[in-house]
Amino acid sequence: MTTPTQAAAPEGAAGRPREIPLRGMRGMIAARMRESLQSSAQLTHHAGAELGAVTALRRRCSALGLPSPSVQDVLLRLVAQTLAECPALNATLEDNRIVEHPEVHLGLAVPLPDDLLVAPALFDAQDLRLGALPEARRDLVAKARAGKLGVRELTGATFTVSNLGRSRVHHFTPILNLPQVAILGIGGTQWRALPDEDGEVRLAEVIGLSLTFDHRAVNGAPAAAFLDRLGERIETLAPDAFDDELTH
Repeated sequence: MTTPTQAAAPEGAAGRPREIPLRGMRGMIAARMRESLQSSAQLTHHAGAELGAVTALRRRCSALGLPSPSVQDVLLRLVAQTLAECPALNATLEDNRIVEHPEVHLGLAVPLPDDLLVAPALFDAQDLRLGALPEARRDLVAKARAGKLGVRELTGATFTVSNLGRSRVHHFTPILNLPQVAILGIGGTQWRALPDEDGEVRLAEVIGLSLTFDHRAVNGAPAAAFLDRLGERIETLAPDAFDDELTH
């Protein structure tokens, strides 16, 4: 006998299960993700940071007629600055050698049609001023979606950022893009009630930050220090911090 629940169960657009072969780019991504989990010691730290200072900077830019950077671009700029202070996270591990890179080649996770994903490198992000970062990011995303990325862009990142944007997911566990030793997941925001300096309660918009790292190359303390420093940067950002980068 078929129950009402069973009768209503969908079987696909034509009444049959949909089969998706695990080959091509999808198969390559699947193999890399499995290899990443099987060949490294991955651990994730979760943290949060208030966005009030970032919001204040963006409002000031709008009031002064300056280009108002997106939250994502401000965070990418701060990540690049923080990595310059935390070289253990801007590193790769190959052939039993940890290589700390002087340049920050920032991998940006870009979703593609058919639920595919690539993470091309934004090269020398440490030198990319905030005023130039949005166009550079958009150009890289456009190349990825047009299938015009080169091997160097696809393999040259030293640290990756995966941003879920406007999502209910506050924290998640991103998988390392080997041979990199760390990846930062930026989740959605939540409004939280927090105590203020007078002991009263205030509302604050908090963004989720999730750092997955390879415990073979990075211990928990320096990984936590990176998140602490990044969070401090986000929360103490001065409204005029990037005026010179947005006006020239």
